[in-house]
Amino acid sequence: MLQTIPARRGKAAAVAKGQRVKVINTHGAQVVDTWAFNRADMTEFMSMEHTRASSRHIIPRIGDAMLTNHRRPILTVLEDTAGGIHDTLMAACDIYRYQELGHDGYHDNCTDNLAAGLKELGLTPPETPSPFNLFMNIPWTTEGNLSFDAPVGTPGCHIVLRAELDLVIAFSACPQDILPINGAACRPTEAHFEIVD
Repeated sequence: MLQTIPARRGKAAAVAKGQRVKVINTHGAQVVDTWAFNRADMTEFMSMEHTRASSRHIIPRIGDAMLTNHRRPILTVLEDTAGGIHDTLMAACDIYRYQELGHDGYHDNCTDNLAAGLKELGLTPPETPSPFNLFMNIPWTTEGNLSFDAPVGTPGCHIVLRAELDLVIAFSACPQDILPINGAACRPTEAHFEIVD
């Protein structure tokens, strides 16, 4: 069943080992911050740092396993129609990021969306791990500089991940509307996901 990740909000769901999660960039210009936690022990979670050290890729490829902070596979990339447009380096946005960008007052953010999505399941994140930023196109130059204004995904592109543990997966339809991470219009939109056997 297709589930909605509302624009600017978070959503979480339980996934059994062996099930697949298809995440869809419905409108083609939406970053989806993604986290996975071991359902039996929330202090074990998908770790970008551990994954990069093992895969030796900045962006995971088809067949790559995403590892936990205990260096165990938690998700495996099975399919990717987004052309590898994902990020594993950027931290989840938070209230401090928007203050840094000059915003006054509260701003929706992925850190709070993670907590809210898990709260609907009666869970609390032990911390905010660095997310797997699906559909986030952050090109890096050979000098180590980055750009926030690269083209993003196409409508309907998707990635399929297989659960390697009984886990809880959490998403945030990133509310960034100051930098063009969610397309030149800086207008966050909904995204979708489905869990299949």
